[in-house]
This record gives sequence, C-alpha cells and structure tokens, in this order.
Amino acid sequence: MSGYVKDAGSGEALIGATVLIKEANAAATANVYGFYSITVPPAAYTVVITYVGYGHIEKAIELQSDQRLDIEMKETSKELQEVVVQADNPITRVQSTEMSTAELDIRTIRKMPAFLGEADVIKSIQALPGISTVGEGASGYNSRGGNVGQNLIFLDEAPVYNSSHMLGFFSVFNPDAVIDTKLYKGGIPARYGGRLSSILDVRMKEGNNKKLETTGGVGTIFSRLAIEAPIVKDKGSFIVAARRSYIDILARPFVKVLKDGGALNFYDITAKANYQLNNHNRLFLSGYFGRDNFLFTKDQGFSWGSQTTTLRWNHLFNQKLFYNLTGVYSQYSYNLQFGSDSQNRFKWSSSIRNYILKPELTYFINQNNELSLGAEVIYYNFDPANSVGTTNGVAKNISIPKKYNLENSLYAGNTQRVSDRFSVEYGVRLSQFNSFGDTVFHYRDTVPGIRRIATTHTAYRPGQVSAQYMNWQPRLSAKFQLNEWSSIKASYNRMVQYLHLISNTAASNPLDVWTPTSQNILPELGDQYAVGYFRTLGKENEWEASVETYWRATQNQIDYINGADLLINKRLEGDLLSGKGRAYGVEFYLRKKMGRLNGWVSYTLAKTELQTLGINNGNWYPTRFDQRHNLKISAFYDITKRWSFSTNFVFLSGTPTNFPTSGYYENGIFIPYNANNARNNVRLPPYHRLDVAFRLEGKREKNGKPRKTHDYWVFSVYNVYARQNPFAIYFSQNDQRVPSGQPVQTQAQQVSIIGTMVPAVSYNFNF
Repeated sequence: MSGYVKDAGSGEALIGATVLIKEANAAATANVYGFYSITVPPAAYTVVITYVGYGHIEKAIELQSDQRLDIEMKETSKELQEVVVQADNPITRVQSTEMSTAELDIRTIRKMPAFLGEADVIKSIQALPGISTVGEGASGYNSRGGNVGQNLIFLDEAPVYNSSHMLGFFSVFNPDAVIDTKLYKGGIPARYGGRLSSILDVRMKEGNNKKLETTGGVGTIFSRLAIEAPIVKDKGSFIVAARRSYIDILARPFVKVLKDGGALNFYDITAKANYQLNNHNRLFLSGYFGRDNFLFTKDQGFSWGSQTTTLRWNHLFNQKLFYNLTGVYSQYSYNLQFGSDSQNRFKWSSSIRNYILKPELTYFINQNNELSLGAEVIYYNFDPANSVGTTNGVAKNISIPKKYNLENSLYAGNTQRVSDRFSVEYGVRLSQFNSFGDTVFHYRDTVPGIRRIATTHTAYRPGQVSAQYMNWQPRLSAKFQLNEWSSIKASYNRMVQYLHLISNTAASNPLDVWTPTSQNILPELGDQYAVGYFRTLGKENEWEASVETYWRATQNQIDYINGADLLINKRLEGDLLSGKGRAYGVEFYLRKKMGRLNGWVSYTLAKTELQTLGINNGNWYPTRFDQRHNLKISAFYDITKRWSFSTNFVFLSGTPTNFPTSGYYENGIFIPYNANNARNNVRLPPYHRLDVAFRLEGKREKNGKPRKTHDYWVFSVYNVYARQNPFAIYFSQNDQRVPSGQPVQTQAQQVSIIGTMVPAVSYNFNF
C-alpha cells in the first residue's frame, strides 16, 4: 500500500505523517513530498493515519494486491484541540531510529515570542538543546560547539550561505512560505554532506491547490503578503510571498541621510509552483530572492543578498520505487563602495555561485527496509574580490582571481527494522573535491603562529586540477526499544567540509569570506558519537523526555594568526592555521505536548576547545562560541478560546574573549598587550533574557455566520527586564589630555546590541 498524505483544505503534503497498519504492527512515515509505502501480507487490515494538529483517520481496507491510497486529512479546529493532541502519536520520537534531530512546524514557530513580534525560523531553533548564539545581532546559530560556517542551511534543497536580514535580527525565511523545518545535530543521514556541525532543512509550502488564499501581516519593522492558489484545481498550485522593511521610508522626511539617497532596508520574494502531470509524475519549481541595503548616500554603503532556484521532478516507478531529480542554482553576493566622488572611490564586490544536480532513488523494499541511493554534483564559482580603488582619478585593480571547484558525491543508506525492539539506520557517503586552474602559492615554514611568507608559486591552466581530495563518510544510528515508552539510541557520523567560512570577528558578518579547500587548506573532518535515552511520561504519554551525550573530534579546523589579514588578500593562506578541535556535552530535554499549558525545558552542559600550534602556547583553549551552561524555557498557555500567552527564558554562560594581561606606553599612548600569548582567556558575563507575547484571535463568527477571514494580533515584549547583555568588552584610554608625568587612564567599555525592553505589536491575517 502506498500513496500521498495531504492537507484536505490546501493540498499541502503533510511531511512526517504516520501511517499505521494495526494488525501487522507495520508503520511508515511520509517523506518530504508526503509519499509513503508499506509492504504487508495480503489480508484485511485497519489503517490509522495521524499527524500533529489533525484529526486522525481510521479505516478498514481489504489489501489483496498492491493498492494506491492517497489520504487527505482535515485540520481540527481550536475547540477540538484536546482531541487533536490525543490523535497525535506521542511515542513516535521514542520509537524512531532518529536522534539528535528536532522538527518545528510553522504553527509552533508562530507561537513563540520573537524580536518585534515577527515569527522567525532561525530564532526559533535557538530555543532547542545544543543550539546557541554569541549574542543579539549575530547571524545564524551555533550547533554543539560548531561555528556558524559549519552549519549547512537548505531552502528547498538550495544552500543558503547567509541566513540573516539586518545583520542577524531576522532570518531570510518568510514564515508565510515555510511549512516545515528539520534540524540534524547528529546521526546525519548519508544523503547530507558538506558541513561538520549540523544540517537545517527548511521546506517551503507548495501552495493551496483547492482555492485562493491570502496571508499577510503588518508589523513594527516590515510587512508581508503571501498569495497562493490553484493552477489547476487538485493538480497544481503556486505561492508567492514577499516582505519589505520600511524604516527608511518612515524616517526619510526627518533624516537628511535618507533624503540624500541613503537606504536602510531589506526585502525578499519567495515563490513556488508545482504541477501533477499524472499519477506518477510531478514537477516543482521554487525560488528565493532577497537583499539588504545599508547605504549612507546613493553611492556609498554596502548591500548583500541571496538568490536560489530549485527545479525538481518526482517520479513514481511503482508502489515501492520513488525517484527524485533536483537541479539547483544558488548565489550569495555582497557589494561595498565608498568615496567622495568618481575620482576618489573604492568598489568591492564578491560572490559564490553553486550549480547542483542531485538524483535520488528511494526503494521501499519491505516493511523492514527502506533503501536510499543517490548522487550529488556541485560546481562552485568563487569570486573572492572584484575590487578597484581610485585615487585622484588613477584606478588600481586589486582583485583576486576567481576560483573554480567541483564536488562529486555518491551515497547509499538503509533504514532497517531488525526486530520489534531493534532497528538501525546505516549508510556511507563517498565525496571527491577538485580545485581547477588556480595559482598556488608555496610558503616557507616559519615559527608557528607567525605569518608564512610565499616564496614561489605554480600557475595551473583553466580546467587543470590543482588539488584533489577524496573521503569516505560512514553513518550509523541504532535504536533499542526497552518497552513501549522508552528506548536507548546511539549514533556515529563522519562529516567532511570542503568550504570554509573565514571570519575572526566575534560574530560572522555579511562581508566574511568563503574559501574552498586547496593545496594549502585541507578539508575539515569531524567524527561525532552520541548516545541517548528517550521516553514518554504521564498517563496519556503527554510528556516526552530525553537525555543525550555527544563527543565530536575535528581535524584541520581553521584558525588564524594574531592580526590576520582576511579581506582582499591574495596570500590569505599564509595567515591561516590548522588545528584540531573537540566538543562534548550532555543535553537534557523535557517537553509537554498536551493540554492548555504546554512547552519545553532544555539544558545543555557543554565544552568546545581548539588546539593549534602557535596559539595559546600549544595548549587547548575555548572557542569564541564555547558556552558551558545553556538553559532555555519555552511555554505556551491558552487563556481562553481567543487569548493565548507564550514566553521564552534564556540563560547562557558568557562566551570567551581576549583581554590584555598587561600594557606599555608609547608616546603617551597606552598599548594593551597579551604577554603570555593566551587566546580567549576571559569570559564575558552571562547572557539572560525573558520574552513574553500575547495573541488575540479574531472573532470566528459575524452575525452568527462563520467569517471568511482568520486574523489575529500579537503583542510582544522582547527583553522584559531590560537586561544589558554584553556582546563584547573592549578597552580604551581616556580622551582627555594627560598632565605631564601622570599615568594614562584606561577603562573597559561594554557593547550591548539591545540593552532595553523592546515592545511590539503586529497584525496578521488569512483569508
């Protein structure tokens, strides 16, 4: 028996819906396209279909031969919330072989308090165990001690290199266009590769194939609008969602810089269309285009943004064999320019482009085996710096040549149910990475931690291989079911990363550099081991709890000499160091999924360290994103049928930073100095914050008749008690004149990105 599980109201695929055949104790989970397949002996059966937030379906079938059963499920109303919870299968997470994963549907994300009241995918996953950030205004997230560049983020299978708007305050993912997010921190399946720490898979909505639907909202910073409708009813649909901020528009009459052509805004457009050619073939086309603009005048400032396009073809060979072919284009670029006139100007642009082809076969062998086979080809085009400086009309080109790379991968994985108690998911990924036609500098050895000097170089022809690497990446996850309510799981995965985010700032920024593996930069390797205990609690299994411990060892991890020159540097590799890392910790998670009051508590105790020759005297030292304690509380409460309340509380240990150990005077100026070559020798004060939000649902009826419009207001307060969390602390000397013979006065300065309470209100609608 096979088919698709969809939303009856919109035709959207219900990712992760559970299909259970009672008598055979056989179950399947719908994949990212809503497809499932189960093999059982011929007989009469009872089929039960469940999905979070939807009323369950139970029906009797006579299964004497292969049968196609497409299922449409109805979303239950607010009044039936208790029934919805009971219909959900609360022990799915305990019985699945997956571990170190977290899944948030868009409805949960919308409930969570957020900065300025705007639902945000990236900010929401930061409430999960093992996930953190170095502070407000930091883009992306840190997973189990990895840096931001060690996370691979997908939007409909297209890689996103910068996931943030407004320097980290908002993510590029429009909540009106997102249906599902899944985070892999460990136990990563063989189909994924390319980063050491985590994979975040964000899936877009397909669009309503039943009727026209409009969704939107008006907020403090930006407004958004999404339109979805059938192309052909029940066969094809589309969705187009757009957002734009308007601080610069509102402030333009009062701010001279904005009157003169300056800009301070971001915008994005997300779109997707799909069409079912027949029962065996379906096409998808999706894309994203977004940009941030920070212009001081019409000719000065910087901007950055991403573009993606994904074309997919689903083909069903038969009831057991599912095929998906994906083609992807992805680009990230930024521009920087300043100067008083055309005679004195500096311009710099940079970009990274990907062209990806990915075929994949899923073979549902029987009820005990689900086999995946696939390949991936990625062609990279790096433009590190297209830079021209003009002084008194004389132009100087300081550009860095483009870099071209090709990454090929083959992978295979199988999910196998060995017995009623024991199941395993195993696989392997083989990757090959090539660099073409580059100029390779050869550096002489020097004292570790000191800039290496290039002595000679070798020029390679276009298309000629200048460096090549090949790596096997085994993956293994296993689950042993202790009883119906508890299980023990373990996993191992090796990950290889061929692209490197070059950033030695406290938090990555849009002008950071991505550079590929080369003769002088080895691929980063990471081996992660994890063991966990999972169980449900309560009479109706309304609680789920887990504890996981992990260990990750990395090789060839990028680090930097003191004072490294990272921007527009042809000999960048001479300023890079290669070290080894280790990250280990334990994650506790407790979640209540039922009732008017629900939510979760997570606590992580962790440590992340590096060891690099020439840094910290060769001893282990904490990374910039090492946080010993990480406590998160998220709670949701339905006060009445129309009013609901939500809150977040976060407590994080302070992150490490560099403080001088001594100093000296030079011409009356105090120069701070680190006498013992220590790296990250002091911790900032702890970070903690409380957010709250109230949601008021619009009336469902008017004059006794159901309203066509569903709307609601969100009233939120970010940083309720106005905590001034330190983002950085630096030292400066007093700017007053120093009397002769008197010591120079110095003081510490704290930088807080948001040091006050931030109230907000937003209006959201759907019709």
